[in-house]
This record gives sequence, structure tokens and C-alpha cells, in this order.
Amino acid sequence: MTTLVNMRQEYTTKGLHRKDLEQNPFKQFEIWFNQAIQADILEPNAFSLATVGQDMMPSIRTVLLKMYDENGFVFFSNYKSKKAHQIEQNPKCAMHFAWLGLERQVKIEGTIEQISKMDSLKYFLSRPKGSQIGAWVSHQSEIISSRSLLEAKFNEIRTKFVNGEIPFPSFWGGYQIKPIVVEFWQGGKDRLHDRFEYRLETNGEWTINRLAP
Repeated sequence: MTTLVNMRQEYTTKGLHRKDLEQNPFKQFEIWFNQAIQADILEPNAFSLATVGQDMMPSIRTVLLKMYDENGFVFFSNYKSKKAHQIEQNPKCAMHFAWLGLERQVKIEGTIEQISKMDSLKYFLSRPKGSQIGAWVSHQSEIISSRSLLEAKFNEIRTKFVNGEIPFPSFWGGYQIKPIVVEFWQGGKDRLHDRFEYRLETNGEWTINRLAP
């Protein structure tokens, strides 16, 4: 077995204190997200999305956050993909941002649902033409025989619509994750990390608790 005991990074930040937190987790996320952008973190909107279908086998992948507000976090995907089937079977999910350059993580647990077709269309029309074609070409998660087949299909669709708009695919669109639990993690010296958990109560208010590292 390969041992990694010597791979150790000491965290050097000043920590995270309760008095510095916003009462609303979305406002706190916005602060950290903007700081991740300012710090030139690679793809700061990339997050890991974990879903579990009927077979109870967890599946995880990286997707890109495209919108967020106090209603939730939105990403876009093929509605016939593996993740889509798992979401249909079980709407509970978890998402995770790793901004390691800032010694920070954000973990979110909640439920997930499709956004409206109108909102999906609005976003689709804002995408570069190549990305619009890509949505048509990729039958996400299906087995394909070769990359050349994928590229041939891409060129076929690009030629077909070379002088016109790319139509909106009915099998593609957005998902919104509605948080129930949001955790902000800040690395600390000697592995005494600072962790604060926001939990949505039945009255619609958020409670904040410090967690042991």
C-alpha cells in the first residue's frame, strides 16, 4: 500500500469566528464566492455534486454553478443523464465547493428539482453556439464507440444550423438545489479547523452552530 503520511499541509489562516458570519447562508456564500473569484481560484464556480439512486450507490461528479439566489443554486445538465435518473429516483443531494487556495470548503445538503423551461431557455440562448451544439450532440453518460463519432455528429449539427439559431433541446435544462444544511469550513492550525453549520428550521429561519473539526 502506498503511504501518504508525509503529505501534510499546515493551514495558516487566522480562522473563522461566529461574529464574522452573516446570519443568512446565501449572503455568507456570496462573500466567500466573490473572494474566491478575486483570489483567481481556478473555476471557483465548480462544485462536486453527489446523488444517490434507487440502488443506493452514491455517484459524484463536477458541475458548474451558473446561478444562485436565496431560492437555491442552479446548474444545467442533460435530463436523460445518469444524474438525472438518480435525481428522479431520489431528490436529495449534496454539493461541495473546494477553494483550497483559500483553505476553505463549503458543503451544502438539500433537495433538487428542475427549473422552468423558460429559465432554461433563457440560459441556453446565452451560451456560445458551440456549447449549444454540444448540448444536442452529447447523450450524456451513454457508451460511445469513439470520439470521432462524437465529432462527426457535432459537425453535422453545426452544418445543419450554420445560418440559423440552434433550437432549444427539450431534454436539456437547469436544476435548482434548495439547501437545508450549509457548512462553511476554514482550515486551522494543528487541524483545529473552524466549521460553522447553518440549518434551516421549520419556521424558515436559519440556526448557526459551530462544529468540532
